[in-house]
Amino acid sequence: MKLLLSLPLFALLSFSSVQAQTAPVAQTKSTSGTATAQFKTSAVCDMCKTRIEKSLAYEKGVQSAVLDVPTQMLTVTYRPEKTTSDALRSAVQKTGYDADDQAADARAYNRLPDCCKKTNAVH
Repeated sequence: MKLLLSLPLFALLSFSSVQAQTAPVAQTKSTSGTATAQFKTSAVCDMCKTRIEKSLAYEKGVQSAVLDVPTQMLTVTYRPEKTTSDALRSAVQKTGYDADDQAADARAYNRLPDCCKKTNAVH
């Protein structure tokens, strides 16, 4: 009787473990266990650089974030088991800046200082 009751439970557990093992890996890992993502931003000054880098420092799994202001390219090194490039892109948007072809969060953009808005000339 106990065998009949435990059989469905055993089948359920074995199916879930097989399913977890065959799930595809979405991110590619390098040998050091980190991945790198690059985003084109709408940052225009050193204040933007500081704001974005500080914001990403608080994101889970981020090891480094470096913004090159002249090219507006943000390079983020992160741990793929902790976060994804889409989550990082969303974090940049929530800071008030465009990330690739995704527009910045309007509310966050409006809170930026006037010198950091993309309508201003690069300085």
